[in-house]
Amino acid sequence: MRLLLKLSNLSLLVLFPFAWFAPLMRAGLLPLFGLSEISIVSGLQSLWHTDVALALLVTFLAIFAPYMKVIGLALIQFGLMRRKVLPVLEWLGKLAMADVFLIALYIVLVKGAGHVTVETGWGLYLFTACVLASLAISHLTRKR
Repeated sequence: MRLLLKLSNLSLLVLFPFAWFAPLMRAGLLPLFGLSEISIVSGLQSLWHTDVALALLVTFLAIFAPYMKVIGLALIQFGLMRRKVLPVLEWLGKLAMADVFLIALYIVLVKGAGHVTVETGWGLYLFTACVLASLAISHLTRKR
């Protein structure tokens, strides 16, 4: 079971970057004009031009928090860091989940606008699965 937890956690080092570039949603003005794919990275690129503070927050929530958590958990699993750090790592995982809620809220708000078409992309499900897997792995690691 320990080996499975370690491998699952290490797989997130590959899956998270893949999820950052995967399409979270497709959005466009009315269904007639075609839809543009939006990923975490493309969304961040747009944010850096319009709202730097929000871009920093989203960068931390979507990229740094989950990746720091996975690396910290790997260090604990391989005996290179003390288990006392686990509560901090679990907190980082919850912050990453906040980003999923922000994206979902954005989709709901935009769909209610009427003139904009938004379709959920497979990247949102991948990113959400990565965050939830990370939460589960840290929970199971804490139990050991």
